[in-house]
Amino acid sequence: MLHRYPQEAALRDGRPVIIRPFQGGDVEALYDFFQRLPATVRRLAWDRIDDRRLIESWGDNVDYEKTLPLLAFHGNDVVADATLHRRQGGPLRLVGRIKWLLDPDYRGAGLGSLLVNHFIDHATANGLHHLTCMLIEETESDAIQTLEDLGFQSYRIPGYGVDPDGNRHDMVKLVMELNKGNGESNS
Repeated sequence: MLHRYPQEAALRDGRPVIIRPFQGGDVEALYDFFQRLPATVRRLAWDRIDDRRLIESWGDNVDYEKTLPLLAFHGNDVVADATLHRRQGGPLRLVGRIKWLLDPDYRGAGLGSLLVNHFIDHATANGLHHLTCMLIEETESDAIQTLEDLGFQSYRIPGYGVDPDGNRHDMVKLVMELNKGNGESNS
């Protein structure tokens, strides 16, 4: 890993956070974080974060080659969970996918940018060509703006996502090109 962890940081409003990778012993703190999130956030999460068994399986199967899971702590509380996923083979093996959830009280304070910058550094150092993220347009406009401000290009896809009630939602795929001019040939 490029960064040494744990890493201390101060948010724009001065609040201190500690950034470090998720470990097996963090299951309780991560599950508690997910349960503190508003129901409207939990129901649209990519994973079934209300299912404690899922979080326990993550703790039992940490594989930093496949997924770099970062947690942000304020004191003993997790205030953000962000993951960088990569495939081991195939045509998308040099593309990293970002997923993240932030405590609503920590949005707009620079925490999302801080975490994504860790992923940009990690991805660049490990030869990835692109980073991607898929977000729901009407509920995650602040996250879309954060990624665009960091240099991601956005592509709106009408009706692409479906919530648990079957309602369609416009999604935004965000892509950042890394390592321009480097890497494997197209042939």
